[in-house]
Amino acid sequence: MYSHNLPFLKLFMLLSLSGIAMHISNPDLLVPAYLQTIPLNGHFLFQNLTEFSKDFGNRFSYEPSAVLYPASMSDISDTIKHVFELGAKSGLTVAARGHGHSLQGQAQVTGGIVIRMESLQGTQTMVHTGELPYVDVSGGDLWINVLKETLKHGLAPMSWTDYLHLTVGGTLSNAGVSGQAFRHGPQVSNVYELEVVTGKGDIMKCSAKENSDLFYAALGGLGQFGIITRARIALEPAPKMVKWIRVLYSDFMAFTEDQEMLISMEKTFDYIEGFVIINRTGLLNNWRSSFKPQDPVQASQFNSDGRTLFCLEMTKNYNPDEVETMEQEVVQLLSKLRYVSSTLFQSEVTYMEFLDRVHVSEKKLRSQGLWEVPHPWLNLLIPRSKIHEFAKEVFGKILTDTSNGPILLYPVNRSKWDNRTSVVIPKEEVFYLVAFLFSAPSPSPTSEKNENLEIALQKNKKVVEFCNNANIGMKQYLPHHTTQKEWRAHFGDKWETFCRRKQAYDPLAMLAPGQRIFHKSPLPLL
Repeated sequence: MYSHNLPFLKLFMLLSLSGIAMHISNPDLLVPAYLQTIPLNGHFLFQNLTEFSKDFGNRFSYEPSAVLYPASMSDISDTIKHVFELGAKSGLTVAARGHGHSLQGQAQVTGGIVIRMESLQGTQTMVHTGELPYVDVSGGDLWINVLKETLKHGLAPMSWTDYLHLTVGGTLSNAGVSGQAFRHGPQVSNVYELEVVTGKGDIMKCSAKENSDLFYAALGGLGQFGIITRARIALEPAPKMVKWIRVLYSDFMAFTEDQEMLISMEKTFDYIEGFVIINRTGLLNNWRSSFKPQDPVQASQFNSDGRTLFCLEMTKNYNPDEVETMEQEVVQLLSKLRYVSSTLFQSEVTYMEFLDRVHVSEKKLRSQGLWEVPHPWLNLLIPRSKIHEFAKEVFGKILTDTSNGPILLYPVNRSKWDNRTSVVIPKEEVFYLVAFLFSAPSPSPTSEKNENLEIALQKNKKVVEFCNNANIGMKQYLPHHTTQKEWRAHFGDKWETFCRRKQAYDPLAMLAPGQRIFHKSPLPLL
């Protein structure tokens, strides 16, 4: 009992000695003064916090009372311990913020504490070579920096996200998916060990063999069980070059069957992703800036206007002394596919250039003022048996163009995902990631209402409602729900385990309140 009141006793003495009156009905009003009593290697910021009330989604804004710039994981641990000791009567909560790429305020917190994880960048990066190489990195490190460091040793992580300027802890708290996932699984399937600061402030090392319950809870756990401060990531030999290929399909059946065939093969491409393209003018001409057409004349005659097309994007990794073998393998693989022959485009780039490809687009969009706009993204996981029913309703009916951003659509193998983690996926062996990555810039800078955003949100709602009404068996990736009933449905038979783990590692529900799964309360969660 007395240990929980100790922080207040310290603060009372501090304020009394300073001659400050102590008539306070809400203890959280003392947040800045109280936090200043915590001994840290880093520091707190209490003013000019607007930056931390925003994220990539640009739709939600909740301002914290303080931002912690940690210089060590003990700073994070000590801060959480102090908040935990305040007990359930305090409404103070804590959110870890990586690169601010959340979509719906998941890393924001109203009146609480945001931990700026990027302050820990580079503090623990260490590459270990050998038979099973790995890299130890801070949870606040960006994947782009992890890549740069591991490439110095001729190594690289196996699984990626399409965008590398995200923190390690951020993607591991979700899953981390890209075109390599069919072979290696998501990023959470390629982790040997974690260091996690729980909602009690305990620093715990965990792996499949040590504190395994926390290990699997934290992976894909949406920040609910602790803050990932360190991760040990599996590595593999890194190629020097990448053969980058794009082709178009006009038939959805051929498009999906070819993808499914490719991900089932032992000798196949190293990266496979698909895109849906609806009513895009001059599509192949846009590709010419980065790719060379196999047949320039036929490509120039191809018309994409008013059509729903499907792009298959693939890569083959190679080293300079393997060009001939690589070319033979590519020709053999392409011969099995049923794409429109005039739409074959190819390019050769370095491994780094390919993996960091989205950053090129980011710089272009930033220069046009189109990066920091609302992003009403919707990411879905659709069972293979329902993908055609889904496509028939969504592409061309609910969605009539893709001018506001890409739609990704590609299959992965469930066997490469570890079901012990907190990640929720469909039950079929093959399922599709379908990602609607739309931007919604306001049509007028002076307009109070963003009509583009409203339209995009309405379309997202229709897609989700169709999935629910048609029993598609869809699960959301990067999920966003607003009621515990919806979260229960999302987690399904994992819900009780999720709640048990929450009780064990964050019993006051202090962490990541922006996910809107639990609310800080002394009441049981089950």
